[in-house]
Amino acid sequence: MQDIKFTILGGMYKIVISRGTLLFFFLFFATIHNVMSQIRIDSVTKNRRTLIHRLEIEERPGYIIRTNDFLRGVNEQSRPIKYTRSTHLKYSFQFHPDSRTGQIYRGAYQGIGLAYYSFGNSREIGDPKAIYLFQGSTLFNIGRQLSFDYEWNFGISTGWHPYDYYNNSYNGMVGSKVNAYMNMNFYFRQYLSRHFDLIYGITLTHFSNGNTKFPNAGLNTADAKVGISYNINRQQNSLTNGLRNVTYTRDFPHHVNYDIVLFGSWRRKGVFFNNEQMASPDKYTVLGFNFNPMYNLGYRLRVGASLDGVYDSSANVYTEDYIIGMGEDNPGYTFYKPALNKQLALGLSARAEYVMPFFDLGVGIGANVIHRGGDLKGLYQILALKIKVSRHSFIHIGYNLQNFDTPNYLMLGFGIRLNNKSPQH
Repeated sequence: MQDIKFTILGGMYKIVISRGTLLFFFLFFATIHNVMSQIRIDSVTKNRRTLIHRLEIEERPGYIIRTNDFLRGVNEQSRPIKYTRSTHLKYSFQFHPDSRTGQIYRGAYQGIGLAYYSFGNSREIGDPKAIYLFQGSTLFNIGRQLSFDYEWNFGISTGWHPYDYYNNSYNGMVGSKVNAYMNMNFYFRQYLSRHFDLIYGITLTHFSNGNTKFPNAGLNTADAKVGISYNINRQQNSLTNGLRNVTYTRDFPHHVNYDIVLFGSWRRKGVFFNNEQMASPDKYTVLGFNFNPMYNLGYRLRVGASLDGVYDSSANVYTEDYIIGMGEDNPGYTFYKPALNKQLALGLSARAEYVMPFFDLGVGIGANVIHRGGDLKGLYQILALKIKVSRHSFIHIGYNLQNFDTPNYLMLGFGIRLNNKSPQH
């Protein structure tokens, strides 16, 4: 399959989709479609309350966390790469504070953003552009004109200059032109007027290809954030309505729901041989399932456990010999797969999910209880985003980490939810 190339916004954003990233793009844009198709006008005691729409522009100057030699100064410029800056344009919608949803999920908003990044080394890193979904909410109010909020961003970034054996050999940090973009930020929102808010705070950002291509050292930044948001149709009384007690919520029916997830992905593999890590030139398939009984404590939180099954065709891959002829496409080593039973595992994990409109954010920690050792030993950690398609189905985008530090694999899939008794709004 050849690369698919197209541009958006008059050529400002150029995206190249290879065979390896096609599935990721499909899931991401299907997510945007499904989220936007769920937008409804909330009804409260037969009075229609419209959504509040807003536009936002942000600047994020930041500091690059230097976690590898390339960033520390082993590059063409022979100097550390320390600083970054980015510009963000965002659209979001917020539930009216008088609505049931607006009072249960106080200050909740969600939308889509575009960003332009610069890392001070266009030649070796590039100047990536990102498109992402985001969601945030108020953590607590500080008087009538100031609140402390959080927001997460998740999307894809393109325009990277990846490692190339001949033309970009210093860049052992980024191995792909397209990388995932993840961000978490905490900030103050100061209400200036009916239409305008001032926002300022701090953010943490991570770029990675999810171990789908080598190298994958990733890029992490800590940023400041300052911006202005324009609330298109916010009314003056909306500024203080969110401080009132919840009026329209109903008693929540505590219950256990059951999530069943099927996922798949691809990954690359590094193998230690003679105390040196060798990168396999092959791509390996990952398939798995999760069965999650989850107890719903309320509107915002559910906890439970998960039975996790996985087939990882890279697990316990090994090498024993050397072949003359070193090069980018021929690493000089032959890589062997073990028997199938050394690539299968069944694990148990503890799970918790933060529940919001349209999205559930989940974390988990567990261990394989049935396995044949090697790469399948130890603890694993899971970070997952569930995007609600309907009341009983969702798209699942997750990441599996081993022993808190080793990148493992992506978990791209689809899930169904049984016995969902959460009230609809």
